[in-house]
Amino acid sequence: MYHGTAFAAGFVLDLILGDPETWNHPVRRIGNLIQKLTDFFLKRGDGISDSAVRARVKRKYGRLLVAAVLLVSGGGTALLLVGAYTLHPWAGCALEGWLTYRLLAARNLRDASMRVYRALQSGSLKDSRYAVSMIVGRDTTVLDETGVTKAAVETVAENTSDGVIAPMLYMALGGPVLGMMYKAVNTMDSMVGYRNDKYMDFGRAAARLDDGVNFIPARISGLLMVAVAFLMGFWDRLRGFEQIYSGRRAFRIFLRDRRKHASPNAAHTEAACAGALGVQLAGNARYFGRVVEKPTLGENLRPVVPADILRANRLMLGTAVLCECICLGTMGLLL
Repeated sequence: MYHGTAFAAGFVLDLILGDPETWNHPVRRIGNLIQKLTDFFLKRGDGISDSAVRARVKRKYGRLLVAAVLLVSGGGTALLLVGAYTLHPWAGCALEGWLTYRLLAARNLRDASMRVYRALQSGSLKDSRYAVSMIVGRDTTVLDETGVTKAAVETVAENTSDGVIAPMLYMALGGPVLGMMYKAVNTMDSMVGYRNDKYMDFGRAAARLDDGVNFIPARISGLLMVAVAFLMGFWDRLRGFEQIYSGRRAFRIFLRDRRKHASPNAAHTEAACAGALGVQLAGNARYFGRVVEKPTLGENLRPVVPADILRANRLMLGTAVLCECICLGTMGLLL
């Protein structure tokens, strides 16, 4: 009873409150811990002349980083919850609901992308480039209106999995403890999981673990988004509206394009979103002054327009609601 109540309450709080900038987010604390441990561990092995031995040492300390961060994030969360539930079941439920809320990012993802949409609507390309630079890693100074819009749509689609559905699934399985450990892995990958000279060996454990923990959630997220595209297409037809969403096309593009990415998990929801909307996403992008060639996802049936940011957010929120209902139903059956 308490876990289901906390799970539902956390989801509703996320939709209502989002992530106020003045509130200290627990993931930021995890990020601070990762940074301090990285500063301590990363220099280990720098003085070794043998490159093979140095690489092994770097990988060993990278694994120590992962173990330490998971122990602190998971263990600390468990201790807090045990203490709260020991004090009173409803105190534990309240804390669990609050942590669940803080680990979801549906409202924050919508708000960030809507800042891009509003800047585009105002006609300021400079403001829209700045707004989208807050949510993507690519160079945005060279993007035109279409490029800015595509970047925002792609971000909403991709983060539907690792920002919303994946933490929701892990919390349904193991509460905020497992959810916090998932976010710790996700944060480590974003900080040290780079394939460059500095992090290639040290960040390998974090990057591989991130691929592993996102493998199943990414595929579930893509399939849920396809299901939502079917529902939204049916609803539009029922009301006599122009049909934008297509579940059949979303499923076909999902099956065809979901592996067209260097990451084994990143393209599943992007492909489903591109198919649902009938647009083409991804393609080449500029990072740190260098153009990176990427395959396109979807079909260029029509140009991408700012309204697609709204449509992508509806897909994301619909996917979140569907996943929440399935998780709550499953939790109820198992009780």
